[in-house]
Amino acid sequence: MPRVLRGHVRVTGGIAGKRNSKAHVDIVETTIDSTLHKITTTMNPAKPSPDQVILASAPWPLFNYPSIQLGTLKAYLKKHLPDVTVAAHHLYLKVAAAVGYEVYREISKRSWLAESIYASLLYPQQMQSIQRVFNAETRSSPLLQTIGLENLSRRVEQASHACLAEIDWQKAVLLGFSVCLCQFTSSIFFLQRIKQRIPSIPIVIGGSNFTAQSAGQMLTVFPQVDFIIVGEGELPLTELVQHHREKPRPPEKIPSIDGVVSRQTTTDSTLTACRQVQDLSALPIPDFDDYFKLLKRLGSNGTFFPTLPFEISRGCWWKQSRGSDNPSGCAFCNLNVQWQGYRSKHPQQVAAQVDQLSSRHKTFSVAFTDNVLPTQTSTKIFTDLSKIPKDLRLFAEIRAATSRERLQIMRAAGIEELQVGIEALSTRLLAKMNKGTTAIQNLQTMKYCEELGIRSNSNLILCFPGSDEADVQETLRVLQFALCFRPLKAVQFWLGLGSPVWLSPGAFGISARFNHPNYRALLPAEMVGAVDFMIQGYRGNLNHQKKIWKPVQKQLKTWKAIYAGLHKDPGAGPALSFRTAPEFMIITQRQHQSPALAHRLEGRSREIYLYCAAHRSLGQIRRHFPSLGEERLLKFLQMMVDKRLMFAENGRYLSLACAVHPGNLSGN
Repeated sequence: MPRVLRGHVRVTGGIAGKRNSKAHVDIVETTIDSTLHKITTTMNPAKPSPDQVILASAPWPLFNYPSIQLGTLKAYLKKHLPDVTVAAHHLYLKVAAAVGYEVYREISKRSWLAESIYASLLYPQQMQSIQRVFNAETRSSPLLQTIGLENLSRRVEQASHACLAEIDWQKAVLLGFSVCLCQFTSSIFFLQRIKQRIPSIPIVIGGSNFTAQSAGQMLTVFPQVDFIIVGEGELPLTELVQHHREKPRPPEKIPSIDGVVSRQTTTDSTLTACRQVQDLSALPIPDFDDYFKLLKRLGSNGTFFPTLPFEISRGCWWKQSRGSDNPSGCAFCNLNVQWQGYRSKHPQQVAAQVDQLSSRHKTFSVAFTDNVLPTQTSTKIFTDLSKIPKDLRLFAEIRAATSRERLQIMRAAGIEELQVGIEALSTRLLAKMNKGTTAIQNLQTMKYCEELGIRSNSNLILCFPGSDEADVQETLRVLQFALCFRPLKAVQFWLGLGSPVWLSPGAFGISARFNHPNYRALLPAEMVGAVDFMIQGYRGNLNHQKKIWKPVQKQLKTWKAIYAGLHKDPGAGPALSFRTAPEFMIITQRQHQSPALAHRLEGRSREIYLYCAAHRSLGQIRRHFPSLGEERLLKFLQMMVDKRLMFAENGRYLSLACAVHPGNLSGN
């Protein structure tokens, strides 16, 4: 985390929708002892000290999460500058309570929709084009269509002005804003109004929206901003605060700080280098107290049980720097462009801090914000978490190559929901994406999640540049074998600034790249022309891509309907399952709008099917069953594939049925 002020969610370079996959929201619950607390309906914060730092996060992050950015930065500043008062203002929670949680949640689901609300307040002269974006983004939301952009913007504006009025900005030695996905126009709205009231207040912003290149550009179009932090925020923000409190001076007199871009660094020298905390275990536990104090002040009508964000690691071990001419990592992803290398906390520290945070804030839900969990220590981490005497509800993101043993340990620790890095069901396409995985691995992980009762909320990227008809046909074939598992969510590819695709456009059939056209609809033309934004548009056979991927999009809708139909009964279990005994097994294959099928396998057939619970090569199967003739073996395997009880790819075989009692199976 924090690059000052970084966003997780991940929703989300390279693929749309990722941001919202991490939410399990408990907004319908109320605390039993809420009546024991004195409820105040207005915010009356104590007068800040002259050395107060204000950190803030504007709409539209997930409202039921305290900001991991603010919590981590506040804790770090308190540890290293103990005589400085730090206030973390979750402006988005206040706005969410004012407009209604359901309305807020609908808005926060879609990036362009979220940006359109404050854009209408900032640039009313562009209302016509902003309205078109709003209309396009609310086609699937009758709630927001009924309210309308004008009424919605008015409600948001009133709530935002209430936030501004409740905070004493005057005595802050420095004001820092976390600006990540869905927070660009909202942050500009707040910053403009704060600067109008207090022109002398020094303002620093940062987060996943900024690279060194775009940071310098931002300063040319936003006079309200004095500094932008690129990369992690702890070290440069601490030094910046020290300079301001030791000797108050105008921004142009602040010495150059590595990791901080100012108007002086953009004109006098090359952009400064990022600075990172090398040992994440040295970070103090995040401070979310301000969020929970605000939640309590909202009263019983605003009560819900939040999810605690927690980071185990930063960066991505799959992304190894090989130079800009040969970028590594997933081709579509720009989540890790601000980081250098991969770092993780000591495993024993993770369980201790999760235990401490959940006890302090009286909640069981924890979401790990890592882009990818550490491979070497994950087993130890989740084993330790499982020993905490709490019924934790955990969320994480994983790669599709995660073993069943590790998933079983994660489930025992409390993992109820995962976002698996599926992205495609075509091995050809996965290679183009540089995922390092195959279709059979993806199906295997989907099966494991289904079998272990883990909700897999994962994506399938459509219209990836450079994909072709063969990729589509392979996807359609594999989809027929995936219908028994939880459906993937269709997401349209979008081009992220700094991603491998963006860095090597020609390799992916892209002839031109530029800011996404929606920026021009939402923002003044001079601004769009001066800044490279994180979401890019491009030219490169887009119409052809949309055409060839239509059958997949249609099949995904059918898949969703089939799965819903097969799981009307909450206790129905997996659509494809088996029970086994020493001599035989019975596979139950529930079908959409047709009677269920039952298949009995005995003796060697049963043994082969169980052996392929993890995908095996034909050579492995032959060596494991040497007495079985190859012709007979191939005939059996093909029969299983024809019945869609097994999946075959490049000479490897995977049994698809889930164990009714997975705890009784030995490790694969």
